[in-house]
Amino acid sequence: MRYSSMRNLDISNGEGVGVSLFVQGCPFRCKNCFNSDTWDFNGGKEWTEEIKDRFMKLIDRPYIKRVSFLGGECLAEQNLDEVLKLVQEIRISLPEKTIWLYTGFRWNYIMNYQPVETDDFDYIEESYNDGLMEKRKRIISLCDVVIDGEYIDEQKDLTLAYRGSKNQHVIDVKQSLAQNKMVLYCD
Repeated sequence: MRYSSMRNLDISNGEGVGVSLFVQGCPFRCKNCFNSDTWDFNGGKEWTEEIKDRFMKLIDRPYIKRVSFLGGECLAEQNLDEVLKLVQEIRISLPEKTIWLYTGFRWNYIMNYQPVETDDFDYIEESYNDGLMEKRKRIISLCDVVIDGEYIDEQKDLTLAYRGSKNQHVIDVKQSLAQNKMVLYCD
């Protein structure tokens, strides 16, 4: 994984005071994206064990209540393994922190994903077969709030909380999983 930047005191990418990690690389490339410098998977900086340790120390301050993952695209194949490790480590070592994740993928696409099979059961969609959707589901299930959907410039609305366009949802993950349907954290 590569990353674009870290914010050690962030109040704009979730509720309360947090730390934000901007991963590098995005397949969506939304028109007028506020963070287009994160699109290139080869851009940014190398994510190393030293950087990860620094990130975890930034989170482990008493006044930090939230960790946000943004991008780029956190759930892009190139970022999945490391984002999953980070979210798991935060859940284990700092369970009191809330985790927010921004993704261009739609909640319903990931959470309701089923492999596509032919009549002879020889073909299963590649991303399912590779375990990508299961990793995405696992990451999401460990988060508290997920903001889903690509940014759509024609639906831009600066009055919306925590998102940029009307098509995006701010989702309460725990309630959504408990009720087996999308439950919004806020409108």
